[in-house]
Amino acid sequence: MSQPTLIAAICVLTLSHVVQATTFTIVNKCDYVVWPGILSNAGVPTLATTGFTLQRGETKTITAPTSWGGRFWGRTHCSQDSDGKFSCLTGDCGSGKLECSGNGAAPPATLAEFTLDGAAGLDFFDVSLVDGYNIHMLVVPQGGKGQNCSSTGCVEDLNGLCPSELRIMSSNGRGGIACKSACEAFRQPQYCCSGAYATPDTCKPSYYSQVFKTACPRAYSYAYDDKTCTFTCANAADYSITFCPSPNTSQKSSQEATTPGQNTETTTAMPTSPLVDNTIMYEGFLDESEASPFRVTTYIFGIITVAIWWWCQIF
Repeated sequence: MSQPTLIAAICVLTLSHVVQATTFTIVNKCDYVVWPGILSNAGVPTLATTGFTLQRGETKTITAPTSWGGRFWGRTHCSQDSDGKFSCLTGDCGSGKLECSGNGAAPPATLAEFTLDGAAGLDFFDVSLVDGYNIHMLVVPQGGKGQNCSSTGCVEDLNGLCPSELRIMSSNGRGGIACKSACEAFRQPQYCCSGAYATPDTCKPSYYSQVFKTACPRAYSYAYDDKTCTFTCANAADYSITFCPSPNTSQKSSQEATTPGQNTETTTAMPTSPLVDNTIMYEGFLDESEASPFRVTTYIFGIITVAIWWWCQIF
């Protein structure tokens, strides 16, 4: 092999490793089992799994290719009948199996939505309650950069705060297990942002979406709730998705302790979301105020990569 050909091959190999796959770390901090579901967007590769079991305290890592897009959610209260059919009371994807196999979540369900390597090379992500709520969730980017590259999610348990007309009760009637969106509950255009209400100018926040927004100000509460709910990261961030995150707040919960997987009725005022300077605080958050070993390593790797690239251009 001639020297120019060898140099070109080294350049291609080196630059191919610069664009790396994105890692999603799924964590279950709930007092009960969660069955995550995954749906890839149309036209992008599916991931290695589309549904799995996540025990209490368990963590699972999933790798997504460059430019992947899709959504994650948690299924709860799942079981398998005598015929082997798998189903869940919330977030069910209707496949009849543990794997969702291309099916999405039946509302209501809390969704974490991602578009990797989108416009201007940015990752776009959000947590959406547009299809209702079934479990509290936190998304945290790690390793990315940008003014809007920060954590988002819904860290309040809305099942106890849900208005009665939206609430889905457990089979024993002791507590709520999910909270419908107003669109799902009433099927009216003003709540669904459809028909005459299909534009941002005509579809405004409703009382019900404001309940969601007050509890979870960084999550989508209705279809056109874009300004405070879409987040972006540059430089190929990895992401953690935590079910039932532990808020780092001195305020006591307005709900009394419950048995695992159950919620109690409450008539107290809606608690203030644990936000400090518009940043969600939770146990184990990556402290970006100090140079962590990960960030230093990434910085050094970037310098080496640029140097190799320029060397390839010269030769």
